[in-house]
Amino acid sequence: MSTAIKSKHIGRNISRMRELKDMKQDALAYALGVSQQTISAIENSETVEEQRLIEIAKALGVSVEAIKNFSEEAVLNIIGNTYHDNGIVNAGLNYNCNFNPLDKVIELYERLVQVEKDKVEYLEKLLNGK
Repeated sequence: MSTAIKSKHIGRNISRMRELKDMKQDALAYALGVSQQTISAIENSETVEEQRLIEIAKALGVSVEAIKNFSEEAVLNIIGNTYHDNGIVNAGLNYNCNFNPLDKVIELYERLVQVEKDKVEYLEKLLNGK
């Protein structure tokens, strides 16, 4: 096992934080007054100029330290330790529906049948001249 310390890839951290904030590169570019291509280049860079990093942190609503120290493992650990829904963490797969989906399908089917009946009745009235 290697004992070398893996250097932080600041651009990748910016990208992940932007994604977690549900922000597109275009939106971040607009906030910084640069092009989307510039944001792409920044996110592909291992290092980012300190002043630019301050601007990005402000646009993302986070601290510079949060970007520098961002860790996927830490985020997953926080989610795993704070998300309590029957003790299961399924990254959004644990969907608790508050209605029976089959009831909704039946309701929709009944509405469609009624619409068809109304349409037949209307057409019969037209054909009979009433």
